[in-house]
Amino acid sequence: MAAQVKQQLGVDAELVVGKSGEFTVWVGDTKVAEKTWGRFPDPATVLTAIRAVSAS
Repeated sequence: MAAQVKQQLGVDAELVVGKSGEFTVWVGDTKVAEKTWGRFPDPATVLTAIRAVSAS
């Protein structure tokens, strides 16, 4: 996911170790995506959410 963010948006992503099995994407203080019910969010959806928050 970090590589896709870099390639698509030109933004370096920072990996922060969380709880086991956690996957959450933050843009600043705004949560834009997370793993729910054991399923990772679709990468295209994550990129769209990052773009939306970054544009505002």
